[in-house]
Amino acid sequence: MHSSPARITELFKIEKPVIQAGMIWTSGWRLASAVSNAGGLGMLGAGSMYPKVLLEHIQKYKAASARPFAVNLPLLYPDIDRHIKTIIDEKVPIVFTSAGNPKTYTGILKQQGITVVHVVSSSKFALKAQDAGCDAVVAEGFEAGGHNGREETTSFVLIPAVCDKIDIPVIAAGGIATGRQMLAAIVLGASGVQLGSRFVASTEASAHIDFKNAVINATEGDTLLSLKQLTPVRLLKNDFFQQVQEAEKNGASKETLEALLGKGRAKKGMFDGNLLEGELEIGQVSTLLNKIEPAAQIVEDIWQEYSRLRALPH
Repeated sequence: MHSSPARITELFKIEKPVIQAGMIWTSGWRLASAVSNAGGLGMLGAGSMYPKVLLEHIQKYKAASARPFAVNLPLLYPDIDRHIKTIIDEKVPIVFTSAGNPKTYTGILKQQGITVVHVVSSSKFALKAQDAGCDAVVAEGFEAGGHNGREETTSFVLIPAVCDKIDIPVIAAGGIATGRQMLAAIVLGASGVQLGSRFVASTEASAHIDFKNAVINATEGDTLLSLKQLTPVRLLKNDFFQQVQEAEKNGASKETLEALLGKGRAKKGMFDGNLLEGELEIGQVSTLLNKIEPAAQIVEDIWQEYSRLRALPH
């Protein structure tokens, strides 16, 4: 066990070990700068950005905040080399990589003085990230929204398992939206928390208002891990989700599922607000969310609740 929030606040040069995940179609410069200005770590979600769009968001972020920030880089992205060039040219201080082999780019980024964090869904991958030279890992449980681990390991099991195996700091993710959940993650060995769904339901998130409202109206069982033959992804149930379920039940091939998914399905749902035909990526913790708030208020509420509970006599 090696939980110490100072390991994360010192590593990232931030005040509070509260990190906003780089969700696609949601995490632009407005959200990232609001979180960083509130003392957490804001992150740009490069997975839904063309290279010139990422450049624009980095520059707009810098105009809105002088504080550290990160870029989330899914390694399966087609324009990855151009993104890497932008990140280096613009002197982005921190990069979170996901969905790929951390060995590929960690060395290149570290040579430029960039702090590198990799998202993992098992202790086996956490060890690989540590061996690749990553500065920290995000241990993301199966409750999380969006792309997810095939192992279906929940955060309560994953966080201590990863903490027992590696020496670098662990950031807990998946099913965290409150200060009490943050405290639980720290007790389990994490040194900080990363929140995705909670920040989707923020004023500054670039997601469509109809999607935000669907998120705060969700209850238990409204999300499910889907598309396991392709890349497992947790989705809010809707017409598109039902089509996928039906296809999988009928033994659809990988090619059939790829055709059904098509192009731009996540943008259609989360950014354009087509709640019937879009891919609505969100975590199980949406059931605890009931209002859309400014990001600074979210950071403050989480931190206050965490601090108050941590101070209670044991």
